[in-house]
Order: sequence, then structure tokens, then C-alpha cells
Amino acid sequence: MVWKSTISNKYDNIIKNIPLFSELSDDEIERIEGIIIKKKFARDQIVLLEEETGNYMYIVYAGKVRVVKHSQEGREQIITMHRKNDFFGEMSLLDSKTSPATVIAHEDAVIGLISKNDFELHLLNHDGMRKKIIDLLCAHLRDSWAMIKVLSFNNAEHRIMAVLERMHELYGVVDARGGIINVKLTHQQIANYASVTRETATRVLHRLEKDAVIQVLERKNILLTRLFYEKMKETA
Repeated sequence: MVWKSTISNKYDNIIKNIPLFSELSDDEIERIEGIIIKKKFARDQIVLLEEETGNYMYIVYAGKVRVVKHSQEGREQIITMHRKNDFFGEMSLLDSKTSPATVIAHEDAVIGLISKNDFELHLLNHDGMRKKIIDLLCAHLRDSWAMIKVLSFNNAEHRIMAVLERMHELYGVVDARGGIINVKLTHQQIANYASVTRETATRVLHRLEKDAVIQVLERKNILLTRLFYEKMKETA
């Protein structure tokens, strides 16, 4: 795939707020902005196929994306999600191997892509950037541990609650009522993340809501109540 930028300079200077680039000078930031290809994606549109992941790292300028792999039956398994100011794919550029996953827009999004050649030329030659990349790899390792935790539960309810807990860690806010997951997830997506059927996920979520463990808010965000955290302690 040959990428061409379809976005004006509206999103320029955003990378100043991204920790990965915090060690760069203003001149270096401007140079990096010049090599980033920006493109709009509609909800559920594919950003990168698995075979393309070894060629680019990407930055989320707006919206959210999900990283998924597909089973032999075509079922989507969510590995992780990324939102505005997140970035991903540098590992594939470091070891020249593709990631076993496809990147899909979870909602309307603007994505910036950096090619492998530009990554090596402009980022790997910077001492501060190399340190940031190491920190990032450690964060990805923690994501993998979180996924292992989800799949370690044999009980579907515990799996789904572990997914909700992880979603709150990534995209949550806290208020007097408890923890709010500030991203919209369908029952199918929660099921995919937990490796259960959609019917099972729906049944469990309805039971959790009935028992006041969770509450679905008016904008479809999910509130994790105090009872949720009490039940999670019991599974630890």
C-alpha cells in the first residue's frame, strides 16, 4: 500500500503533547511532522492489515482504533485499543516482523503513519527517543500481561469483569459513583476481548447490571460500582 496524506495541517503540532516525542526540540518536531502521513478513517474501516504492520508505526490524532486478530472462523479477537495521542507499531519496525494483528478504526479517526525508513532515520538516531521506545516496549509487555490475566479465568463472568477492569485502566475516569469506562463497547466487542460468545457476554452483562455491579449510563458508557471492585478482589 502506498500512503498519501489526505489531511491538511489542522493536526500539526499535536505530537508535541505525545510523551514519545517530548525529548525533541521544536525544529525536530517540525521535521517529524513533515514525514507523518495523516489520513481519515471511518468507523470500522481497516487502517492496517497484518501484512502491512511491518512497514509503519501509527499515531492516533483523533478517535480510537482497535487492534484485532481473527480466528480461523473469522471471529474478531480484540488485543488492545488505542485513543488520541496513543501510538503503536514501533516493535514491528524494530525487528522487521509484522504484528499478528489488524488495526481497525473503532470510531471515526485521524491516523498519522511513519514509514519504517523515516522511523530509522529520524527516531532511532535520537538518544532520548531510544529511551522512550524502551519505556513503550515495557508498557506493551504490561498490556500482554493484562490479556493473559483475562484469558486465565475459566469463568465467563470473571473474564468479562477483567475486561471491564482493563478498559477502565486504559480509558477510565473516576467519580463519586465509581469508575466510568469512557469508551463505547458493544456486547460483541466485549465478547471478542474476553473470548466468549456474544450471547454469553450479553447474559453476563445483564446479570451484572441487575445485581448493581455495573450500570449502563445514558451515553452507553459503563459505570463500575463499588460492588464491582469488591467482587474483583474476591477473584484475585
